[in-house]
Amino acid sequence: MSKITVVGAGNVGATVADTLAQNEVANEIVIVDIRENFAEGKALDIWETAPIRLSDSRVVGSTNDYSKTAGSDVVVITSGMPRKPGMSRDDLISTNAKIVKAVTESVVEYSPDAIIVVVANPLDVMTYAAFLASKKSRNKVFGMAGILDTARYRAFLAEELDISPKDIQALLMGGHGDTMVPLPRYTTVAGIPVTQLIDADKLEAIVDRTKKGGGEIVKLLGTSAWYAPGQAAAQMCEAIIKDQKRIFPVCVMLDGEYGQSNVALGVPVKLGKNGIEQILEVELDAAEQTLLDNSSVAVKEVMKALDDMKLF
Repeated sequence: MSKITVVGAGNVGATVADTLAQNEVANEIVIVDIRENFAEGKALDIWETAPIRLSDSRVVGSTNDYSKTAGSDVVVITSGMPRKPGMSRDDLISTNAKIVKAVTESVVEYSPDAIIVVVANPLDVMTYAAFLASKKSRNKVFGMAGILDTARYRAFLAEELDISPKDIQALLMGGHGDTMVPLPRYTTVAGIPVTQLIDADKLEAIVDRTKKGGGEIVKLLGTSAWYAPGQAAAQMCEAIIKDQKRIFPVCVMLDGEYGQSNVALGVPVKLGKNGIEQILEVELDAAEQTLLDNSSVAVKEVMKALDDMKLF
């Protein structure tokens, strides 16, 4: 029997739970939220789709009762304040760090062996917060960012090239946001290097749009995205529960990889039943390494702000 808990019944959390149920990723899916009856309502609505979708995944909700999450294999933390127009991810740190700390401690109490996937923003620093609060190894606590960022990048490329996004493979690294490091050299279309199919200036524009992809959604909706982030987190859960050994860009605490230490950054990993089973180190040229170094500096600055709060 497999069990996944999603903390936060807002747009992202509900999308995660709905996707997991539709794909029958786990036998039981628990949604937890601090708002009275909110998670129960979302869970009931999703469960009532089961006869239509022919899904056997049982979905239940809980108002801040973490005892119902006991024995979870994976816990997805989406709870936190969403980004508003004009607000940077860094502005969220004070409120969301306290939320992530409390949630992490609660889920670990009832599911000490669970793998934790962080979605709350600012992503890199909230991954660090959950890592500290959980007292788990880094292969068991990591963040969802790279799958979302590469999805945006691939979607924009598919639109520009007028091709199916199914045929595009790509890799991005670094922080989640303006300092992310897209790697066009590792982007292919059915095995063909994308640099052979698109002009350099158009590719640069797509890379820039990808870096600002979250902000573009915020400007349009007045709040953060939820469909793509929710699907991305669900894809990570599926790789873990089904031990798929998928290669994904994931935010993880680094310990010497790529010359980086004591920082949470997005890098390619192998994801399976044990969480992060391997961190893959691809070759970077001097310019790419510099971009990653700069991204690391930016993330560490926000991590220092978290350390200065002395929550841990």
